Amino acid sequence: MRHFNIAGPCNKDEHYMVDAATRLHGVEQLIGMRTYFVIHAARQSGKTTYIQSLAARLNAAGKYYALYCSLEGVQGVVDPEKGIPEVVKIIKNTLLLAKFPHAEDFAKEADYSNFTGVLGMTLAQFCMLLDKPLVILFDETDCMGEGTMISFLRQLRLGYNTRHTVPFAHSIALVGMRNLRDYKVRIRPDSESMGTASPFNIITKVLAIKNFTEEEVRALYRQHTDETGQVFNDDAVALVCRQTQGQPWLVNAIAREVIVEQLDWDYTQAVTADMVEKAIQTIILRRDTHIDSLLERLKEERVRRVIDPLITGDVVDTFTDDFYYTRDLGLIRVTPEKGIEPANPIYAEVMVRTLNAHLQENILQNVVPEAQIPRYLKDGRIDMDCLMRDFQQFWRENSAIWMERFDYKEAAPHLILMAFLQRVINGGGQVIREMASGTGRTDICLVYDNHKYPIELKLWRGEKSLREGLEQTARYVDVYGCTEGWLALFDRRPDVKWGDKIYIKKENLDAKTINVVGL
Repeated sequence: MRHFNIAGPCNKDEHYMVDAATRLHGVEQLIGMRTYFVIHAARQSGKTTYIQSLAARLNAAGKYYALYCSLEGVQGVVDPEKGIPEVVKIIKNTLLLAKFPHAEDFAKEADYSNFTGVLGMTLAQFCMLLDKPLVILFDETDCMGEGTMISFLRQLRLGYNTRHTVPFAHSIALVGMRNLRDYKVRIRPDSESMGTASPFNIITKVLAIKNFTEEEVRALYRQHTDETGQVFNDDAVALVCRQTQGQPWLVNAIAREVIVEQLDWDYTQAVTADMVEKAIQTIILRRDTHIDSLLERLKEERVRRVIDPLITGDVVDTFTDDFYYTRDLGLIRVTPEKGIEPANPIYAEVMVRTLNAHLQENILQNVVPEAQIPRYLKDGRIDMDCLMRDFQQFWRENSAIWMERFDYKEAAPHLILMAFLQRVINGGGQVIREMASGTGRTDICLVYDNHKYPIELKLWRGEKSLREGLEQTARYVDVYGCTEGWLALFDRRPDVKWGDKIYIKKENLDAKTINVVGL
């Protein structure tokens, strides 16, 4: 019985799957042109599935010998004296397992003491024995440590440059999470990246595997329907597409959570949007390995320099290595409508929860204990006046302490307010967050018992901040069809007294009531 896969490469006999070839075009043409190229995509996007099937397809066609080879075994090995011999041994073992012609002769007399040339030499000698061109698809290329990576690339480049006189690999694909341009390795003490002096400046093309389109999500789910009769309602599929933006692991994980955990393999029930929403919340709270490994990156300084301004709505510099690095990790995306934003709403939610988890779990349990949550509810609605006044008091008493504890200094006010709101809304509502670079604010909407409470978060940067904030809040209120909204305006000027910072006042704009909450 086939199923939705959330662990490792997909196999069409075991898993429902969308052929990655539909999301990546021109690879076989690049191979035919004898090029060396890069394939990159975020974690669990289908890279390994694609190149394994590509190797099988090339071998079946009979024109090439195609080798899939994972370099995960040299993960983090910095010293090339150790790393390069391991790479050669990994290739040999892979050839043997794949029962390649002349596999037993590969590196038979390799001189591993010559670590700066043994890889290129053994590949050249092996290619001399073959009666067809060799194509190598190196997976997990970006897991190698700095020195090993540099030596690996230099030896491939030498083989590439001399292959018209000495046989060498016909075509090579380097596959990983990141583009080679984004590898932060030190070639020499005064250099932080490969730059233009890259030891692998022979790349013809860089290809990125895209997420599923909405039609591909529907096609994937339709495979399950065809085999079991279980239907995914249209609104359920639409919600999956909206919340995942087609990220393959999330698309599969949500379906599996509903079918296996919620319905216990009961195929008679249709999959609904409510089931999908419940599955999403479960995945967010459970923090599976996929999400944990991705969000571990939030601790990296390079990622912080991108995500910090993204949360506050400030401009993110798109001409930096940090931006490309964070994008290639799959944490952010760029859209014509909103510019830079989190890669999908699920990642956005988990990012915020991860960054303010310590505050939410350890401090707010005392500030807003569960028994106190009902005080913010009145006749089935949230008492926003009471809620915001309590946060003002909390902010005045605790902001100095907590601002110092956050690595994300600029985003700290936003994260602290979100933690406070999340603690309250956990009593039975939802927090919808929208973050986008260059907007100058962060959008939040509390949803409780079908009532919506739009809130803008904005940093004070002069008188224009209030004017812009009112206009932005009015537009945001209009999006949700409401007549009232809240503008949380954080004033971080050290020379302004708390008595002047803390206030709540009502403003009217475009027939809407905007509650300005000074902080």
